Amino acid sequence: MIRKAMLELLYESAHMQRWNDHIRPKGGFTELDKQAHKMLIAYILAKFEADEPNVVVDWRKLIEGGIFELLHRIVLTDIKPPIFHELMEKHGPQLNAWVLEQLEQKIHGIGQDFQEKFTRYLFDPAYCGQEKKLLKAAHFLATEWEFRSIYQLNAHIYGVEETKSRIENQLEEYADLAGMKKIGLSAKTRNFIDLIGQLRFQQRWTQSPRIPETSVMGHMLIVAMLAYLCSVEIEACDLRLCNNYWTGLFHDLPEVLTRDIVSPVKSSVEGLGDLIKEIEKRQVEEKIFPLLPESWHEELRYFMEDEFANKIKNKGTIQKVSAEEIAECFNAPEFSPVDGQIIKGCDELAAYIEAKLSIRYGITSRHLEEGSVYLYRKNANRKIAGIDFGQLFDSF
Repeated sequence: MIRKAMLELLYESAHMQRWNDHIRPKGGFTELDKQAHKMLIAYILAKFEADEPNVVVDWRKLIEGGIFELLHRIVLTDIKPPIFHELMEKHGPQLNAWVLEQLEQKIHGIGQDFQEKFTRYLFDPAYCGQEKKLLKAAHFLATEWEFRSIYQLNAHIYGVEETKSRIENQLEEYADLAGMKKIGLSAKTRNFIDLIGQLRFQQRWTQSPRIPETSVMGHMLIVAMLAYLCSVEIEACDLRLCNNYWTGLFHDLPEVLTRDIVSPVKSSVEGLGDLIKEIEKRQVEEKIFPLLPESWHEELRYFMEDEFANKIKNKGTIQKVSAEEIAECFNAPEFSPVDGQIIKGCDELAAYIEAKLSIRYGITSRHLEEGSVYLYRKNANRKIAGIDFGQLFDSF
């Protein structure tokens, strides 16, 4: 069961400012942005690792580990990294137990043993060790990206060189990963990480003041996590769940090239939406895919093209199907199903929550009011693949 308290908790990470004792640009440095960037980097590292002989990556454990680590970080809030690591080293089990206690009511009822896996993730060092290592490496790469962005602004601040050395030393601990070697040797992969990082600074609802401000990148992670929760709710097979998560995470990636074109503009002229999609597709092919190994392109196209369509792979071809057909006939890894309608519902629910949270905080505008009314009317009493989205919208 998806609880309102859980959804609100995810948005708390949008309030948490990173590097808030340093000079930094406005926007792009929230915990939500960091975790989103981290998961995109984790995908890259995991793909490189999976390309190695005799290496198997459990993609579901990678996704769940990212969610567990985000929830853990939200509860422990903004502790400086050296202090955080020392606390975890000396009192890790006690802190982990306290985190689980704080989260119990919010995560209670999430299916497929979510709470039990969360507990095991925190307390069992042998549980998904490979995925933990990939996530940790992605964490430090995202941190290093942030630090490079603010280093020159803080060159005169006492301790900044020590921070620089500490981050470099932490990255060296993961030098044996195939992806770390590729990133170190390949300017293309590094450029891809830099390019997607720009999504941290592209604000949602740019026509309106809003609290908390969320970026396109943060929104992508929220949609991905909502898609995960919905997939658990409908008992999706592992590959279907993973496809839904990655489709949610990548669904707005082309906006790094086009920026956020709001829905009213897309629908203002007949055929404009299709033209924008065509431009996005061409831009992705010309500017994003050349930065990544060609063997990944097919999978990424599957995630990013027709992202809101229900689809499967059958005998080498992509077929669009109904939600009922996926549930009854194609909920199996050999069909690689994607619940595009669920991802669209999650996308609109995320936008609705963004508007309603700001209105609740007393920061509103015509755009937020009209947008929230439109999204609510569109989704009231709506069910998608057995998920009661109308009830989720009602809760806000």
